[in-house]
Amino acid sequence: MVAKEKIKNFPDKPGVYLMKDSEGGVIYVGKALSLKKRVSSYFLKFQPSVKTQVLLSYCRSIDRIVTSSEHDALILENDLIKQYKPRFNISLKDDKSYPYIKITKDDIPRVFIGYRRKAAENVDHFGPYTSSKLLRRALAILRKTFPFCTCRTFPKRVCLNYHMGLCAGPYQKKISKAGYRNIIKALGDFLTKRDTDLIDDLSSKMRGLVKAEKFEEAARVRDSLEALSILASLKKTDARQTSYGLAPEPTDDLSALGLDKEPKRIEAFDISDIGGTLAVGSMVAFKDGKPDKSNYRRFKIKTVLGNDDYAMMAEVVRRRYGRLVTKPDLIVIDGGLGHLEAVLRVLKELDLKLPIIAIAKSEELIYTVNHKNPVKLSADSGVLRLIQRARDEAHRFALKYHHLLRSKHAFRKTQDD
Repeated sequence: MVAKEKIKNFPDKPGVYLMKDSEGGVIYVGKALSLKKRVSSYFLKFQPSVKTQVLLSYCRSIDRIVTSSEHDALILENDLIKQYKPRFNISLKDDKSYPYIKITKDDIPRVFIGYRRKAAENVDHFGPYTSSKLLRRALAILRKTFPFCTCRTFPKRVCLNYHMGLCAGPYQKKISKAGYRNIIKALGDFLTKRDTDLIDDLSSKMRGLVKAEKFEEAARVRDSLEALSILASLKKTDARQTSYGLAPEPTDDLSALGLDKEPKRIEAFDISDIGGTLAVGSMVAFKDGKPDKSNYRRFKIKTVLGNDDYAMMAEVVRRRYGRLVTKPDLIVIDGGLGHLEAVLRVLKELDLKLPIIAIAKSEELIYTVNHKNPVKLSADSGVLRLIQRARDEAHRFALKYHHLLRSKHAFRKTQDD
């Protein structure tokens, strides 16, 4: 039987556990949000199921692999089941659990999501990825830049997607076959180029467009960056890169964000405006995990004309830290990579080195200074929940101030009339 004393030393962290028989063969692989609690549950006093009793009768040892999140544990569990094919696992034994982006090699290619990779299939495969829902969102964003066909049977008349700019209309000869294939080639290049290189290229291009005040084009590049960030976070990791035995040292949520200790003081920023009118910014402070309302600040945007969130965020941060009194342990920016880079430029101008992250609302991806790709923490992460609370409070405070100014503006306009 398994030594229960050894199980007591399992960490209260997410990961994967491997049950082994007397010959050291893996007979079962499972995932857990808490390795300590999950594995201990097999040995509670109540009567386990017949399957569990049989499993435990063969089990002689249990190894574990700690992961940084439950999401990573799910991926690793899948890979280990495929590698070892344990007799007590009855699922996750083929690749159909992971979605792919598929592009057909037809005369006029179409793009869709599929779950099986067949060698005989006349398609190019990209992936696999780890979430169908998020993958669909990423493709929906990319379709604005690469308007591709998805129809299995092609309508004689142009469809709604064409009128919405989501399909180039090659079957109705709204674009030449060669022109459409160029769109598909560009999409394939986007999906195959290294994430870090593409992020650098797109970020540089977006900054140039913003500087040239080409905001619509900059918005399209920003959308591509968002899609790329989603895809980068969904890319399936290779289980063979991990050594299997006792758990390696885990990379916890704080270190993933570039922090060496829990932040005691957090300052979070947000911008609120409608089309660049009556734009305002907010800064809220959290101390020991609780709102420090006496240190909240609000800002009327003074130097930015038009709808330029990056420049507005830069202005607010510059005004806040231009006369810095207390250094925060963490700055939280409501936004994505572009917002983070705008603020980093301001901090560099002010010769300040402060821990900073940006969190995008759409998929809760966190952009950091020490990672090219965004970080996605587990939904039950305490660190993520604290960051979300600070971000949401900054958003609430900015929106409240914006509504106040709008009300005053409407009142003055009524008085003038």
